Amino acid sequence: MKNQIADMMRQAQKMQDEMKKIKEELDKTNVKGESASGKIKVVTNCRNNIKSVTIDPSLVINDPDDIETLQDLILLAVNDAIAKAEALSSEKMSHVTSGLSLPPGLKPF
Repeated sequence: MKNQIADMMRQAQKMQDEMKKIKEELDKTNVKGESASGKIKVVTNCRNNIKSVTIDPSLVINDPDDIETLQDLILLAVNDAIAKAEALSSEKMSHVTSGLSLPPGLKPF
């Protein structure tokens, strides 16, 4: 029983170290979201810190009075970037927790 607990503690420490590494990597990983067929691009890291927003000038020149549509397109691009960042984060974290052997009744993250 003591060996099992010691093994679980070592495994938990290893998992914690791996998760820390992955979080640091994700902080530096940029993800691009787009809308309007790529005319609006948003870059974020996997912590959802927006790094840049790029708007194709043709969207403004074609209809400078239609600010509402432009705002909606920016929101779509931001949400696309966030969704991609969250999916990448979940995928990376699931690799860490997939091999975890937990006592019966407990589920991984």
